[in-house]
Amino acid sequence: MDKDLEVSFEAKENKYNATWIENLPGMETYRSILHRGASLYRQRDFNNDDELTDEERAVLKKESHNRWMQPFSMYYLCAVSAMAAIAQGMDETVINGAQIYFHQEFGIESRLNIQGLVNAIPFLICACVASWASVPLNEYLGRRGAIFVASFLSAAASIWEALSPSWQMLLGGRIVLGMAIGINAATAPVYSAEGTPPSIRGGLVMWWQTFTAFGIMIGYIMDVAFMDVHYPLNWRLMLGSTVVAPILVMIMVVFSPESPRWLIKKKKYRQAFESLKRLRNLEVQAARDFFLIEESVEEERKAGMVNPLELFTVPRNRRAALAAWIVMYMQQFCGVNVIMYYSSVIFTQTGVSTRDAILASLGAGVLNFLFALPAIPTIDRWGRRPLLLWTFPLMSIFLLFSGFSFWAHSSHTRLGLVAAGIYLFMIVYSPGEGPVPFTYSSEVFPLYIRTWGMSFATATTWMFSFVLSFSWPDMLKRFTPQGAFGWYAAWCIVGEVLIFFFVPETKGYTLEELDVIFGKSTREHMSYQIRNAKRSLKKLFGGQVGPKEAFCNLDTLAA
Repeated sequence: MDKDLEVSFEAKENKYNATWIENLPGMETYRSILHRGASLYRQRDFNNDDELTDEERAVLKKESHNRWMQPFSMYYLCAVSAMAAIAQGMDETVINGAQIYFHQEFGIESRLNIQGLVNAIPFLICACVASWASVPLNEYLGRRGAIFVASFLSAAASIWEALSPSWQMLLGGRIVLGMAIGINAATAPVYSAEGTPPSIRGGLVMWWQTFTAFGIMIGYIMDVAFMDVHYPLNWRLMLGSTVVAPILVMIMVVFSPESPRWLIKKKKYRQAFESLKRLRNLEVQAARDFFLIEESVEEERKAGMVNPLELFTVPRNRRAALAAWIVMYMQQFCGVNVIMYYSSVIFTQTGVSTRDAILASLGAGVLNFLFALPAIPTIDRWGRRPLLLWTFPLMSIFLLFSGFSFWAHSSHTRLGLVAAGIYLFMIVYSPGEGPVPFTYSSEVFPLYIRTWGMSFATATTWMFSFVLSFSWPDMLKRFTPQGAFGWYAAWCIVGEVLIFFFVPETKGYTLEELDVIFGKSTREHMSYQIRNAKRSLKKLFGGQVGPKEAFCNLDTLAA
């Protein structure tokens, strides 16, 4: 066992022996079950626990072998995040088709910087304001309160955009939309991560990006549904159609349990335990997880007031921040949001009609959602790194294919080839670099600074989303499609190298055990990955190899 982890478990056992449970205010009626839960965690082997009933042993066995057998409330919590993701996905992409029409109405067809600004401004607001505003909102209103506020702003922005009489007013509505997107993106994945057990945390947190992909697809469908409506009502209906999803989130979140980690942090112990009871099959499971969470929170309280600079001054946090920055940065600079926000414009560059361009864009949205689904069961089996590492080389190839296809002579041949390249790009992006970054970023930071860490991560992705959205119209003109697509193809290769060396695996570890993973130095991680790469190459060419080396001795504990 890793020495640091032994110390951690020893501290928990000492705390247990010190009868810490008697000192928790408001938990008098739960003392017996909390002692049983602490004992269960301390032994870490339910087969040797004489206090468990046969029914409890049966459920705990299923916890190991049937990971997805979880109570309705836990799935409902994740469904709230999923619906918030649908709202975000629609908000991101309905403008894809709408912009073809409002550029004409507002007289900005030739004003490329204005086009880029209107399209990109929500992501600048996300990066500079909303991601950081989520910190006090989460602190004082909780995860549910922050999601409710974000959903209200999203609904208001939808109506504002649909009624805008000028591009300046539309810009204002999209600024409000940026506040909604940024707060939701920094909160909802954390809300899921803090309510789910580690064995399926990756898959359930991945609902966020998977259902963002579903919302993206619905956004494209709204573009298709309203494209034949009389102009200019068509684009207004496209933008206004996004009002429904956030209203549903506002209703759903009222009935969802609050994050038990947030409640314990606020010393609302009884509410935290009641929340965990809703999120676990057994009361003893809730007590076991309460013990682990409370210990973690207590240690972080001893550290005192949170200094955001500790994201970069504390080595463990700095390594987590670097890894989160890489996956979030590359989620944008792989070029995906060029397709998400401008695919209709890209397809019109092939010489086909607006109608054909919007219909072709729908295909990208459908594939983005369908091929995100396999990542849900595989992320906790294959791990985060494998899903990322096989994604980038293929994305680079398909971006180059899309760009070079613009040299085809016939407009319909160009459309078919460009669409094929973009569709293949979406197929490999969707189960890898699409859903993994938000899952990864929501789990790598310690609890005491997690809100700041997630804000930093989401600010990264939104800032570079702004850069892509704002620069693409001018880049497409100056670089030509071949050069513009080639630019992002090159970045995909850079991303492959960065992830290989600087992004540790997080599969299967509790949020607390990840302290040990990120406690290892970057040099140790790089050396470990090089050794494993040599081993894999030797195995590939028929050489004899020993068992795969573990980065930390936590495998049996993380199972």
